[in-house]
Amino acid sequence: MRLRQLGTTNLKIAPLVLGGNVFGWTADRAVSFAILDAFLEAGFNAIDTADVYSRFAPGHKGGESETMIGEWITERGVRDRVVLITKGGLEMGAGMKGLGRSYLLRACEASLERLRTDRVDVYLAHRADPTVRIEETLEAMQTLIDSGKIRYAGCSNYTPAQLSTALGASAQRHARYAVIEPHYNLIEQGQYEGALEEICVGERLGVIAYFALASGFLTGKYRAREDLSGSARSGAVAAYMNPRGLKLLQALDSVAARHRATPAQIALAWIMARPSVTAPIASATSVQQLTDLMQAVNLTLSPEDFMVLNA
Repeated sequence: MRLRQLGTTNLKIAPLVLGGNVFGWTADRAVSFAILDAFLEAGFNAIDTADVYSRFAPGHKGGESETMIGEWITERGVRDRVVLITKGGLEMGAGMKGLGRSYLLRACEASLERLRTDRVDVYLAHRADPTVRIEETLEAMQTLIDSGKIRYAGCSNYTPAQLSTALGASAQRHARYAVIEPHYNLIEQGQYEGALEEICVGERLGVIAYFALASGFLTGKYRAREDLSGSARSGAVAAYMNPRGLKLLQALDSVAARHRATPAQIALAWIMARPSVTAPIASATSVQQLTDLMQAVNLTLSPEDFMVLNA
């Protein structure tokens, strides 16, 4: 498996990034460790998480994913084999949110403690903060880089205008975003394709696409409303249960049959084939699921496949 350069950074990652949002949430310690072990043993190396995972789950306070990953890294002794990506800025409690200098430095330090490491490879602003001047955020990122706590700065959920402003504000005292995580998949193309993609290509940014499987919808597991029963992501998936979404699943089925693959593998291969994208992010709640997803790197879609999917 050939590693890909992450934009202009010195980092090389496999063409699939493991999403850590499930660790400590829908995957307990034993399952999380098994998934992480299998991912690394298969030759993959990049893991994405955030301080806020899984604050969205009842009874959780955030930091569960980072804590689980940190325990695994320490127990296995694999820090130097992993490209570690995490995010900060979303609310972690009263007075604990935003991209202001003071909080961002504290948030990163807290992530490092949970991850049990002295540095992360990529630290992302989870979402733009309109209450803070971008120069302040970038100066804080530069402080983190200068102290060796992060190697590269990046952002997630930025609009084209927000990204352009951030890149324009880069200066000697201000870090430059080198990586971006946009929302991008086969059914949600508009947030990335167009102006945002043009900036990423022009500025040679590393691009890691999140929600690559549309919260599981593109796996083909959900075909009817009753399939959503008991799913932790039923709300997100329900939005795609419409004629367009179901027609897309039929297209995925058709292409998957030609390749003797699964819909999830085809959906990931479609993103991997986009020249501007370094890798998609995908989560798994079992080693069996992960094994299926990792096979996507072995697929090469034909022009006919793209015509069917893009139609």
